[in-house]
Amino acid sequence: MKSYIITVNGTAYDVTVEETEGGASAAPAAAPKAAPKAAPKAAAKPAAAGAGSIQVKAGAAGKVVKVEAGVGTAVKKGDAVIIIEAMKMEIPVVAPEDGTVASIDCKVGDAIDGGAVLATLN
Repeated sequence: MKSYIITVNGTAYDVTVEETEGGASAAPAAAPKAAPKAAPKAAAKPAAAGAGSIQVKAGAAGKVVKVEAGVGTAVKKGDAVIIIEAMKMEIPVVAPEDGTVASIDCKVGDAIDGGAVLATLN
């Protein structure tokens, strides 16, 4: 079995595909699993906006590869909070101003959209 993250119109789907000997496709079995996984990511976004007053947003779509600062960490403007990978490059998502990390709203491995709120500061 192989696992893939597929993004369609900005919605990320976690899909598992099984290879078979007879050439039969397991895609119909994988499709029902994909839809429920997308719903929790969408539901998490409104909760993220209320945790802190300053939003730390992704500048590009990609995958979260590292969380640099945890909740309660004091950060200065320009400090890296999250590192994302896009087009085989690591891109720091930085604090827009000085503050304390109020929430981290993603985890390593998450596929994210450009402009998504990844963390909040107070």
